[in-house]
Amino acid sequence: MNYKQKLISLITSAIVASSSFQAQALTELTPPSQYKKVSQQLVEILEGVHYNKTPIDDAVSAIAFDEFINSLDPTKSFFLAEDIDNLSQYRLQFDDAIKSSDPAMAYTIYNLYQKRVEARLTKTIEQLPELVSAFDYTKDEYFNADPDDAVWQQNDKALDELWRKRIKHRTLTLRLDKRSDEDIVTSLTKRYKNQLKQLEQTDSVDVYQTFANSLASALDPHTSYFAPRASESFNINMRLSLEGIGAVLQQEDDYTQVVRIVPAGPADKQGELAPNDKIVAVGQESGEMVDVVGMRLDDVVSMIRGERDSKVRLEIIPAKGDGQTHKTITIVRDKVKLEDQSAKKEIVTIERQGQEFKIGVIKLPTFYSDFAALQAGDADYKSSTRDTKKLIEELKEEGIHALVLDLRNNGGGSLQEANALMGLFIPSGPVVQIKDAGGRVSTLGDRDKGLAYSGPMAVMINRMSASASEIVAGAIQDYGRGLVLGGQSFGKGTVQVLQNVDQGQVKITQAKFYRVSGESTQHKGVMPDIEFPSFLNKDVVGESALDNPLPWDKIHETRYPVYWQIPDFIPELDLRHKDRLQRNPDFIALADQIDHIKKQEDRFKALTLNEEKRLKQIEENKQIELDRENTRRKALGLETVASLDDINEEDNDQDIYTEEAAQILLDFIGINQRQAANSK
Repeated sequence: MNYKQKLISLITSAIVASSSFQAQALTELTPPSQYKKVSQQLVEILEGVHYNKTPIDDAVSAIAFDEFINSLDPTKSFFLAEDIDNLSQYRLQFDDAIKSSDPAMAYTIYNLYQKRVEARLTKTIEQLPELVSAFDYTKDEYFNADPDDAVWQQNDKALDELWRKRIKHRTLTLRLDKRSDEDIVTSLTKRYKNQLKQLEQTDSVDVYQTFANSLASALDPHTSYFAPRASESFNINMRLSLEGIGAVLQQEDDYTQVVRIVPAGPADKQGELAPNDKIVAVGQESGEMVDVVGMRLDDVVSMIRGERDSKVRLEIIPAKGDGQTHKTITIVRDKVKLEDQSAKKEIVTIERQGQEFKIGVIKLPTFYSDFAALQAGDADYKSSTRDTKKLIEELKEEGIHALVLDLRNNGGGSLQEANALMGLFIPSGPVVQIKDAGGRVSTLGDRDKGLAYSGPMAVMINRMSASASEIVAGAIQDYGRGLVLGGQSFGKGTVQVLQNVDQGQVKITQAKFYRVSGESTQHKGVMPDIEFPSFLNKDVVGESALDNPLPWDKIHETRYPVYWQIPDFIPELDLRHKDRLQRNPDFIALADQIDHIKKQEDRFKALTLNEEKRLKQIEENKQIELDRENTRRKALGLETVASLDDINEEDNDQDIYTEEAAQILLDFIGINQRQAANSK
């Protein structure tokens, strides 16, 4: 018996000893009879309540078919091209299926998918020991891990080769993490067994929910159907009544991916988890990590939730990394507390020509209001507007020259609070227009003529600023009340309502937001007057990156005053801003890092499966990052470091964006004073 044969024997014995594997034929699923009424209600709601009142017809059916197939096999790993050709006979039948309350064809598609997955995973588990032991890591071959490039394979032989390369990529990743071949086989076996277990646990209601959601999501990405189990989970999330990590997650291909970090939540405080990070394993405070690749999202979420003050470990693939290096982080579970999400202030001091200028900064993570305290008659109830007003008064007493309202990463919240907050900066006037499904337009505005702050100001936004944040930023821009700085906002300009159905709930898009200028915040979001460099890629983050978003459009504008002709200031302000970016060591390092990450994105299309080359790439990336950091430190007069692990957190605590916003505001004040002097 040669070495490879011995290794295969040892690995196989280890697997059998740990847990015997026996494939079981899965039962074909059929439509649940109690959901016929739900189908009728869904048609009525989708056609009659949705903002577009789109008829559920063949055009919607074609989109729904693609959505259904993609939700089952997003990485094109199980169906063959001929399967898709055969299943295409159902492309124009999804509308008929829901109208007739007979989605049998959806179950025909699912049962074929179930058969393909069962066969593929069973075969993979059986072949893993031999596959892993046979891998030649000196061979020059590549794996395309970009899901956008995935195609349906023409035959089993081609699909076998795709899986061989995928397993080799995963094996090499674990191998570079100092894992033995035996450990790798055990780990991957558990992963594929988990996927089979998920398949076994999928029932007829789960398939119906996927079918219904394929039709709902064909109308827009925020319309969805929740079966009873999913509905309960959704309501829990809305109430934030269970402890967790404070992150919004979604299923992306086989991975659980971070969509948004909740401001002031546990993950935000811990500081290492970021949007677009992929979670590959979850572990509790002690014990082994559980591989969650291919696992249902609600099951992953259940593993991440837990008792307050307990710890959860996440193995992630960082979005800012090279796509190959994994990282394990630990987060202490907690509730997202209202007081932690409260508005907070600071003062940035800038020295110019021997004079000190104070710029007040108010960070607002969300638009909140303690409705329970308000209803209980508490005169000192907390709200974003009341807290912001109080902080403004304190900042004015400290003699600030200008104000920055920081709405970065603010995902929205109370519309009433957004409206009231805008009233702190204008005497009175409209703030937002809302158009419903019937075409009626209503205006929400500020009627209180009191003014908390009338001086120069700026609003900071980024790609994660959404909904109510976009309303405030858009109103500040339209009124010419201040500068909008940062990045293009998310583009979430629609309003959803929940409607109960016989089994579960429907979240339906019912209205659309419009700025006082008549422009929608939907899809396009708010464009900054001056743009800041950012890691967030608007092509993969934001409303426009989602499937089937409602389009941007425009209605009539309202009557409102314009306080400053901001566009007249932009050319000179932007010139000074870009000059500072080119001279500031922090921004130089940031631009270099962003450029490096963009270049890394292409590597997903051709990940080397050669161990020596993979190691070289990883080391090169570490060296590039270290060189960049030391170049920055030298320019700032800081000591250089021998390793990235030697960097103290306080070294990078400074928010260079806020400081640049303060610099721009001082430029604005200076230009305004110069223009005023010239006009005399």
